[in-house]
Amino acid sequence: MAWPHKDLLCVSQLSRQDAEEILRAAKSFQEINARPVKKVPILKGKSVILFFAEPSTRTKTSFDVAGKRLSADTFALTKSGSSLVKGESLKDTVLTLQAMKPDAIVMRHQASGAAKFIAERLNCSVINAGDGWHAHPTQALLDAFTLSEHWGNLDGGGLEGRNVCILGDIAHSRVARSNVVLLRLLGAKVRLCAPRTLLPTALAWDVPVYSDLDEAVRGMDAVMCLRLQLERQEAGLLPDLREYSRRYCLTAARMAKANKGALLLHPGPINRGIEIASDVADAKISLILDQVASGVDVRMALLHLYLTRKEAKEERRVAS
Repeated sequence: MAWPHKDLLCVSQLSRQDAEEILRAAKSFQEINARPVKKVPILKGKSVILFFAEPSTRTKTSFDVAGKRLSADTFALTKSGSSLVKGESLKDTVLTLQAMKPDAIVMRHQASGAAKFIAERLNCSVINAGDGWHAHPTQALLDAFTLSEHWGNLDGGGLEGRNVCILGDIAHSRVARSNVVLLRLLGAKVRLCAPRTLLPTALAWDVPVYSDLDEAVRGMDAVMCLRLQLERQEAGLLPDLREYSRRYCLTAARMAKANKGALLLHPGPINRGIEIASDVADAKISLILDQVASGVDVRMALLHLYLTRKEAKEERRVAS
């Protein structure tokens, strides 16, 4: 399959076939990551700029590891280390980066739509590593890959008909927005659970919404718990953290109401005792560290697909 996309800005760009192709590619890189020597020369000579205007541990590090394991040269840039702090515009900053002729820019930014803004102005591939409340496509892909691995089918069938509850701060979560779209694309049934003040004012998806966590987890095959994003919230959305924890913290007793063998996901970082109990986060059902490992597999797959796209076009032209 010749990869048709220049950029990855949102999972809504992807067809089911595209998503399944990414998952299959991630599986092949998972096998490489299990070897004693994990480096392959697939992207030798390619360069990737990691431009993170917001803090990140998992996404930034896994993209860095992914690039290096594919033999690409990776260069990290943060907002505090860029001329943005001197008043330079985002447009001028990324045009400066493009002048250095990278093959891809992976960007995280606090403004929704920032990835689309730069993709429209750059020739190289742009991969969205999270923009404001809008989208986090690579997180959704690694979550789908993690679940598919445990449910046994990477061609979408592993998610077909499965029930997934997304719990917590939906309103401020780009992870929730991307996961609702992708999981449904791959055949899963999704429901949301949150207090009313932590739901979007206008819900863009036709999915069930619950305010009672005990009811929301019944019949679920997986529960995805989200971090309370206090840094993005306006004052007054939560009257009291203790009250939120009492009603919405995912405890072992609540998780027991889900289907037998139900799985737990969390994109991290975790606020233990607020959105999730420590014994649940550390239980055998928890896939939190599996998600981290999957992040490297999926991001290797994405860098491979997006950075070899031009070569695929050239091969077709020569063949014709």
